[in-house]
Amino acid sequence: MVSVRDTRHAQMFPVFTASEIATLERFGEERLYRDGEYLARAGEKGDAAFVIKSGRVVVTGQGHEGPIAIHDPGSFSGEISQLSGRPFLVDAQAEGDTKVLVLNSERLRHVLVSEAELGERIMRALILRRVGLLEDGVGGPVIVGPAENGGVLRLQGFLSRNGHPHQRLDPENDASARTMLEGVPEDEWPLVICPSGDILHNPSEDQLARCIGLVRAIDPNRLYDVAIVGAGPAGLAAAVYAGSEGLSAIVLDCRSFGGQAGASARIENYLGFPTGISGMALMARAFNQAQKFGVEMAIPDEVQRLSREEDGFTLHLANDEILRARAIIIATGARYRSLGLNNLSGFDGTSVHYWASPLEAKLCSAQEVALVGAGNSAGQAAVYLAANAKKVWLLARRGLEATMSRYLIDRIAAQPNIEVLTKTEITALEGENGILQAVRWRDGDGEESRHEMRHLFLFIGADPNTDWLGASGLKLCEKGFIATDDFASDAARPLETNIPGIFAIGDVRSGSVKRVAAAVGEGAQVVAQLHSYLAAQQAVPA
Repeated sequence: MVSVRDTRHAQMFPVFTASEIATLERFGEERLYRDGEYLARAGEKGDAAFVIKSGRVVVTGQGHEGPIAIHDPGSFSGEISQLSGRPFLVDAQAEGDTKVLVLNSERLRHVLVSEAELGERIMRALILRRVGLLEDGVGGPVIVGPAENGGVLRLQGFLSRNGHPHQRLDPENDASARTMLEGVPEDEWPLVICPSGDILHNPSEDQLARCIGLVRAIDPNRLYDVAIVGAGPAGLAAAVYAGSEGLSAIVLDCRSFGGQAGASARIENYLGFPTGISGMALMARAFNQAQKFGVEMAIPDEVQRLSREEDGFTLHLANDEILRARAIIIATGARYRSLGLNNLSGFDGTSVHYWASPLEAKLCSAQEVALVGAGNSAGQAAVYLAANAKKVWLLARRGLEATMSRYLIDRIAAQPNIEVLTKTEITALEGENGILQAVRWRDGDGEESRHEMRHLFLFIGADPNTDWLGASGLKLCEKGFIATDDFASDAARPLETNIPGIFAIGDVRSGSVKRVAAAVGEGAQVVAQLHSYLAAQQAVPA
């Protein structure tokens, strides 16, 4: 398989000129590392990148034979984690006495913003190096368990959606994995070995995230300018504009960045991408862009409620932490709907999916699968899965024309292994131990049929993610979406809710257009209104 190392090696490992290094000297601190001394260790705080002035730095990582990279004078060591100070994913060791410029995370971000051309080259290299680690499965935690174990699939999906490298050891073909699992009850599978050496038994996503340093403790005494709840396209757009305009901002999401847009296998009608782009790729760019401007990310961190305080607002998190901010932007989008089948929850995460990523596509290779839905997300997923699946049954209660873009309908019609069944509903799921064995459905004539398959995909819409706002005092419409226009305290702030200082954007807002471009537009628009609110607050006499 052709990798990013093969196609973009020069961009992945740029070599700086003498004048560029002189520019970087304004931002960095010179330091000497002796032969064999480590500049970076996997799992330790990764709050710096290193520009090599003399000597050599050898980068190695668990799961990779030989060096990942060798940095000679003029090159630099680091990847995207160093923008935010998250743990190093690899080891970097001096070979011979080595002199480097140390760029801490803050100074590195200053370079990216203040030195446009040089910053662009560095940012591209940081991103491509993360892509390389993801492709190679190098760095990050090691998951030990069978391929179709529910916990394995859950944690692999979580790490993949957050763009975090990881490895998996399968006891079916790895003797060391079998040894590690001996004597461990199956309900404690998988084991996860963190870079720190800690071993977790079937951890929650939050436990895993904290073990590998994805999330950090929040300072309860700090007052942010704005806290953005939700990391979909609306929330990330707001983060990019808030950060680029000098506001102190933090983004929280209970699962991963990207929202429902991140689940789109391919978006082909987003402005500026004539060949299309996957939802994950688009959202990952926004996620990295926000961090470039110093926006903090608390993902996964779940907000359970919010309260008003004298100097702003307090968010109360599921882990009993609190976060204080002068203003709040709610961009929590919507949560996936499910089918009203009694035993469906038993297959969630193993055989029933609400997302079509490379992980799910691999699981479905050469198999028949069923997909329920009639919107663009369903169409994109069907086309994507058809590239690997033996057959895709696309089930819809009505025709596709009313809810799906024409280009997707035409593309589905051109796929020989996609069969569309309208006026069709699933009636039962068969299986045991979380593994689906067959799906039953009823067609428009009332005839029921049984089809053996192990995977079912649901793209049947979503409901507003507003349950956590029950005691907040925010006004919701009859469908549960957050009302804005009718309650704005200032005509110049139409995205403000009935509580001044709390704004709602994207799919969670009543009356919003449920499109990625519209969500991004609201994310940009709300920051101008946020400035208006903050300025008005400062103008109020004490």
